[in-house]
Amino acid sequence: MPRSDSPNSPGSPTPAPLAGLTPDAFDFYEDLEGDNSKGFWEAHKERYLGSVRRPMEALVAALEPEFGPAKVYRPHRDVRFSNDTTPYKTHQGAYVATGPACGWYTEVGAPGMRVGAGFYRATPPNLARVRARIDDERHGPRLAAILTDLTAAGWTVAGDTVRTAPRGYPRDHPRIDLLRHKALSVFRPVPDDVACSPAVVDAVAAAWREATALLDWLRDPLWPEEGRRR
Repeated sequence: MPRSDSPNSPGSPTPAPLAGLTPDAFDFYEDLEGDNSKGFWEAHKERYLGSVRRPMEALVAALEPEFGPAKVYRPHRDVRFSNDTTPYKTHQGAYVATGPACGWYTEVGAPGMRVGAGFYRATPPNLARVRARIDDERHGPRLAAILTDLTAAGWTVAGDTVRTAPRGYPRDHPRIDLLRHKALSVFRPVPDDVACSPAVVDAVAAAWREATALLDWLRDPLWPEEGRRR
């Protein structure tokens, strides 16, 4: 059921409040999930720009003075090495880097809007440094405490993991669940009514500040040169 009561026709753009999404952003992605085709996209491109792309660009522009410039991802999927050949992403993401493949994130899709932070991919040397830091009794318990605090505040821990203990670590390690991560991030939803108003700027900023402790912990292993300059 559409979240929007706008009288606009499906192919028309929805006016966007400054730095806020519109209910049609969610409806657009529900429709795209039902018809992920070039024909649908070409017929609804202006709707995407008005309801999704421009509001997301306005949002990250408002956040830039505090967090830095963001990358707003392109809507097309890279299908060269995928069995899934649907041409368009079913969400719009934006990302502010704080290190290699590490930083703040936000996205909007059919389920709604969410914010996130963490690292989504690491080179083998960087992943080895992350695991060594988790193993270290001076640093590993601090990460566990950060994630405990974030989950208590409504965040969900995510990220690809290996099935068993990584090579070199015992299966009964006290932080084995963290050591198994190949990527590590946290996510939290943004209520629709907040996402679709100028209040979204303060909501995303507050969430990103809350998750900064995780990114600070990750700075040394994922960005060792920067860590040495601090």
